[in-house]
Amino acid sequence: MNIDWIREYCCSLAGATEQVQWGDDLVFKVGGKMFAVLPLEPSGTWLSFKCTPEEFADLTERPGLRPAAYLARAHWVSLETEGVLPRREIERLIRQSHGLVLSKLPKKIQAKILKARTRATRSREWKS
Repeated sequence: MNIDWIREYCCSLAGATEQVQWGDDLVFKVGGKMFAVLPLEPSGTWLSFKCTPEEFADLTERPGLRPAAYLARAHWVSLETEGVLPRREIERLIRQSHGLVLSKLPKKIQAKILKARTRATRSREWKS
């Protein structure tokens, strides 16, 4: 199981943090709220994330995807294995999940996260 690219991608999103939670799950958060969960030990789930209600209905109809345990009512889905969806699609869905969670945060916190992201981007551009 290769989780390195998922970790790298999730951590590259604005304000993203990671922590091990519930014993063996790597949880990615923005503003203290989860947007993706990656089990560190083999299980029936490879990755879980939030999606729109429309995509939830579509994704849970596909083989290898199912409503996420305990979080389905909030439109979370789980991929059973890494190969269920192409990498680009997984990245798009994670980015969307991050955006959905970020958009529900208080406006002050959103602004702080986005301002810090803009400042970091400018700093990297200046150094190049």
